[in-house]
Amino acid sequence: MNWQTEITAAYQRVAPHVLRTPVLEVDGFGLGYPVSFKLEQVQHTGSFKARGAFNTLLSLDVPKSGLVAASGGNHGAAVAYAAQKLGHRAKIFVPELAGPAKIGLIERCGADLEVVGGVYANALTAAQAYEAETGAMQVHAYDANPTVAGQGTVALEWEEQDLDADTILIAVGGGGLIGGAMAWLGKRRKIVAVEPALAPTLNAALAAGAPTQVDVSGVAANALGAGKIGQICFDLAQETQVESVLVPDDAILTAQAALWKETRQLVEPAGATALSALMCGAYEPAPDEKVAVLLCGSNLSEDPFG
Repeated sequence: MNWQTEITAAYQRVAPHVLRTPVLEVDGFGLGYPVSFKLEQVQHTGSFKARGAFNTLLSLDVPKSGLVAASGGNHGAAVAYAAQKLGHRAKIFVPELAGPAKIGLIERCGADLEVVGGVYANALTAAQAYEAETGAMQVHAYDANPTVAGQGTVALEWEEQDLDADTILIAVGGGGLIGGAMAWLGKRRKIVAVEPALAPTLNAALAAGAPTQVDVSGVAANALGAGKIGQICFDLAQETQVESVLVPDDAILTAQAALWKETRQLVEPAGATALSALMCGAYEPAPDEKVAVLLCGSNLSEDPFG
């Protein structure tokens, strides 16, 4: 797989359909050094996921039976949105823990939505059964080449915006976003994988030497609760020797509040997870190290405006 070629092609493919999200330089949060943010939480449907969804739909032949996707919420909304814009039918399965705001967002995007009990893995099982029954095309949330290439356009775009950073901190769920960043950047910049201590999918896989199933819970589980890291992400993490750190839930909530108070950026817990590693000391940059943080999602479980 030539990821540079794939991501470049994906960028050209999705550019007419996604937003070129802004960047923000901030000197605050009690860190004592500036941080560069990429505001991907303002992307269509409130997360980076639209990039992977559009790349998949635009690069593959969608059957008459339409699309199916399993999601903790953000991916489902992105697939529903892309399907609506491109004129395809979409069936989305989400777990109850996605929360009313994400469920409502998917419904507003026009998809046929089914809410299942339990966690993301239950939704994936239901989606796979639907795929087998109907012949619908599965749009995987993270472990598929078109998805990863689409998410990699975030890193490409950020470099086009004159990213000035030695190190980028990225939150990890199933691994699509950080996988895309690793695929594009390789070892040209250091990437730090940040996960909730209660959802350590990549961290556990790196320790075990292979993707392994883990129990997931906590404040970011409806976005970072895949339970098992994708093989594509795991292979890239080993290849690039990514650094993995874990953060507690209270640090995630502190960073989420700080983003609102200091920059008026409203993000969900998953969107604040990468920053929390700096604020709680899970990752401590060197004195001259320039750091950047990818803010990835803004879909809180409960709509703050009802």
